Amino acid sequence: MRFAYRFSGLLGTVYRRGNLSFTRDGNSLLSPVGNRVSLFDLRNNKCETLPLATRLNIVCVGLSPDGSLAILIDEEGAALLVSLIGKRVIHQYYFHKPVHSVSFSPDGKKFVVTKDNLAYLYHAPGKKREFNAFVLDKTYYGPYDETTCIDWTDDSKCFAVGSKDMSTWVFGAERWANLIYYSLGGHKDVIVACFFEENSLDLYTISQDAALCVWQCDTELDGLKPMPPKDAAKEKAAEDDEELLEEPKGEEIHGKADPSEQETRNKVKYSRVAKYFFNKEGDFNNLTAAAYHKKTHLLVTGFASGIFHLHELPDFNLIHSLSISDQRIASISINCTGDWIAFGCSGLGQLLVWEWQSESYVLKQQGHFNSMVSLAYSPDGQYIVTGGEDGKVSETILYRNFRTFTSPRPSQFSSLAVDSSGEIVAAGSQDSFEIFIWSMQSGRLLDVLAGHEGPISSLSFNPMKCVLASASWDKTVKLWDMLDSWRTKETLIMNSDVLVVAFRPDGRELAVAALNGQITFWDHENAVQTGSIEGRHDLQMGRKELDKITAKQAAKGKSFTTLCYSADGQSILAGGLSKFVCIYNVKEQILVKKFEISCNHSLDAMEEYLDRRKMTEFGSMALIDEGGGGDEGVAIPLPGVKRGDMSYRHFKPEIRVTCVRFCPTGRNWAATTTEGLLLYSLDSGLIFDPFELDIDVTPSNIRKTLSQKEYTVAIVMAFKLNEKKLIQEVIEAVPSSEIDVVCSSLPDLYVEKLLEFLASAFETSCHLEFYLIWANKLLMLHGQKLKTRSEKLLPVIQFLQKSIQRHFQNVSKLCEWNIYNIKYALAISQQRGMKRPAEETPGGEEELDSDSDYLMQEPHEAERALLMKMCKYYQ
Repeated sequence: MRFAYRFSGLLGTVYRRGNLSFTRDGNSLLSPVGNRVSLFDLRNNKCETLPLATRLNIVCVGLSPDGSLAILIDEEGAALLVSLIGKRVIHQYYFHKPVHSVSFSPDGKKFVVTKDNLAYLYHAPGKKREFNAFVLDKTYYGPYDETTCIDWTDDSKCFAVGSKDMSTWVFGAERWANLIYYSLGGHKDVIVACFFEENSLDLYTISQDAALCVWQCDTELDGLKPMPPKDAAKEKAAEDDEELLEEPKGEEIHGKADPSEQETRNKVKYSRVAKYFFNKEGDFNNLTAAAYHKKTHLLVTGFASGIFHLHELPDFNLIHSLSISDQRIASISINCTGDWIAFGCSGLGQLLVWEWQSESYVLKQQGHFNSMVSLAYSPDGQYIVTGGEDGKVSETILYRNFRTFTSPRPSQFSSLAVDSSGEIVAAGSQDSFEIFIWSMQSGRLLDVLAGHEGPISSLSFNPMKCVLASASWDKTVKLWDMLDSWRTKETLIMNSDVLVVAFRPDGRELAVAALNGQITFWDHENAVQTGSIEGRHDLQMGRKELDKITAKQAAKGKSFTTLCYSADGQSILAGGLSKFVCIYNVKEQILVKKFEISCNHSLDAMEEYLDRRKMTEFGSMALIDEGGGGDEGVAIPLPGVKRGDMSYRHFKPEIRVTCVRFCPTGRNWAATTTEGLLLYSLDSGLIFDPFELDIDVTPSNIRKTLSQKEYTVAIVMAFKLNEKKLIQEVIEAVPSSEIDVVCSSLPDLYVEKLLEFLASAFETSCHLEFYLIWANKLLMLHGQKLKTRSEKLLPVIQFLQKSIQRHFQNVSKLCEWNIYNIKYALAISQQRGMKRPAEETPGGEEELDSDSDYLMQEPHEAERALLMKMCKYYQ
């Protein structure tokens, strides 16, 4: 089995924090999720996680106007310049301090970054190769407190910056003679957003106390006058001085809140023409996010209570006022057409895209706001269901509760298992040390199994026999026989508390993970141990911020808490309280590969060594909580508290893997982690992987053999070279009439390879019927031989079944839709009119033949006849 698994997606979590951004066409949405970014294709209903990650959680996303570049900035100011076309990191840069916002200019030539109370103007990276992609142009001083937001004029001549000191500053991107800086006040709280009007210097400013100020400028954009050119000698000397510095600081512009009369003479002036309030009299609701669409003059504002307003500016006419959540709205974005509005709620991890004109949701998703703890694949591998500590179960299909199982006395269930037939449900108790057995159909309690002397930690049914394995903290694994009145068949004694058990898919082997970090393998029929793996060192546990021992010492108390066999039973997947997931070869009992599920240092237990910079004479700086009663509000405020709860504390969740599962097809595996649901798939980018290659197997010789109509030889040669495109070319060149002959003459060794290729080809090819003929002939002619190797071929067959089942569902829905439409058209044609009375044929004319009669029918009659034929075809 090849282990070329690569990270392919992050599911179950759709938004964490940071700003949402629509792409240039307005059809896709970028959403920061932890230290990764997910791209939601809203037109095609698809989601993709970019194959890159920052060191800490992402807080700012800046998207270039052409949609080709993005700047991702994490909590400490480390930035990644990302190509959204190649989905690769182009450049890395460190701003040294946390960044509050980032924004590209509309012409894409520059971008502004705000940190502390400063604004930095950088030259945007171009299409040419550059030694340093981020070149500082100017540094702007003015605000006294931290900056909060940025907005540009349409012609990229000026930009505005909002601040926590309740002021808004307008700066010139170039040194204009009549506008270098301008300070605006008028607010009594933190500035949340500022927006320029379309093709104007007129400005809107919005504060946290839900107040909107409208500012009018006495100068148009065309009225900005360039600054006279500087002395060439001085400019050359300044450039030479910058070259001597390690990093050019650029030009510095110092703004004054109260400039003198002489400094404001012949300069741009602003006047406040209106001030509006969102809250009604007596209400108090913090405004937390805002977005403005300049072409439609649409203002969208979000509040801490989960309510959002839509207003038309500049008249401040209310269009909508709706509630989408009971949590704080953290980010709002409007697409280029102004039709779709995206909302992000970090408290519950909600992401919504709303079409305001039709008042309907384009996207409405919410992940688990607490950690995921379990997952399961559907038998065909098309769906994944997850369960979390928030008590929710997510799946793409809607289900209803049809059965509730209860115990005769209150018990705290800690494990659950369902047998392969789906008839028996078992649950283990953590407090009474008992196992409860129910019937799925009737919901009746069948039996209560007692015998363990500690909490039940795991249950697993044998997929091939009527045997239940139960693991307990009493250092035993018991096997219960379903057919013999649930009597104990065997009791396996372990050296440590047992945490998890798992049967091999063929039911002949049992894997057990214990508290001492060992994974042991048992022949449960004979109660004999067949092997063991010492996995404690492979966990490689990190050091927590408050740990007083090293990571190496802390790893001694860690163990695997979840196990899963691969579909062929040759490998086992193991995860636990660590950032690593391990794949072991069962037969050789060795580590095959170790996957690092996260590099996000915003999570706890990620550091391998103690960071001395965070240590003081009084202890770790992690003990100091800086988040109580902050701007982000609180999750559960105390009664009567409106502005913030001083008892609220931020904490760093610990990295861990709670559940791992192999897909039945063997093509991918999934893990529920602190980050969310992570998917790993076989690497599809592997191009050259030859099989039994010799010197005569070349693309030219393969095509020459194909032209001679030696199809079987050509297929074998193509599989030896093992280039997917070439294999597809050869397979599709075989006439459908020759498929039967080719399949019957194909060597057994290549039947499995051809089946695997067909399964992958079904996902992308449009030749559905052609490949179905291939699959049918192969299975009919080689079915008996394939049965003898069913265990080995199980992943391939399930992969093929998954691909065919998906096409069957899509085609059947299309056919049903066509049938309904045709029936509707038939009903309409019948209502439009009955057959008209036949007109008399003039004497002497010959009667028309049947085809001519059809062509000479009334239009609606000809359509009706055609519709009847189509309806019969689809049925």
